[in-house]
Amino acid sequence: MPGHFEPLPGGGAAVALDEVEISIIRSLAVQLLELIGPGPAEDAPGDPLAELFAEGPSEPPSDPVLRRLFPDAYTDPVEPPADPRRAEENQAHSAEFRRFTENDLRAGKRDNALAVIRSLDALAPVDEAGAVLELSPEQSQRWLAALNDLRLAIGSRLEIGDEDDTDLLYRLPDEDPRKPMVMAYLWLGGLQETLVSTLMP
Repeated sequence: MPGHFEPLPGGGAAVALDEVEISIIRSLAVQLLELIGPGPAEDAPGDPLAELFAEGPSEPPSDPVLRRLFPDAYTDPVEPPADPRRAEENQAHSAEFRRFTENDLRAGKRDNALAVIRSLDALAPVDEAGAVLELSPEQSQRWLAALNDLRLAIGSRLEIGDEDDTDLLYRLPDEDPRKPMVMAYLWLGGLQETLVSTLMP
């Protein structure tokens, strides 16, 4: 079980994590929460309907990580349409789609990151040997989504665009300042992959 998820009887998954691994995942999840930011109801905490009826932004985020987490729905940055009129239409559709969906997407990503933090905080006292994290099927799905978001965020910072870029990461010299981030990216990928396999019927 060390370093990878295994299925639990009756559903869910378990993984053995040491103190450093717990600290890394928790820190990354907290950073993701800070990056995503608070929900619209934070501006009016006394109004329970504020978040329900708040409209989201219509422009893509300026931060490249947030653009990766919340991409345009109708535009293709790699192959934009040749027709300028079609490009304008796509941009308008993307803005409208973003306005009505981004708040919910952000709330979902916040909830997933919080679920990761809370499940780590609920672990039995962690000694030098670490602890075994056991997740219910619902928690497993939240972890899977959060791990994916964390990898997208780190991959964006590392400017990973395709599989060729990932292959280059394996050959980085140890003195490269990106090495710790690369190691986290690859490790989270392994966790994600084993968690996916435990959840497959």
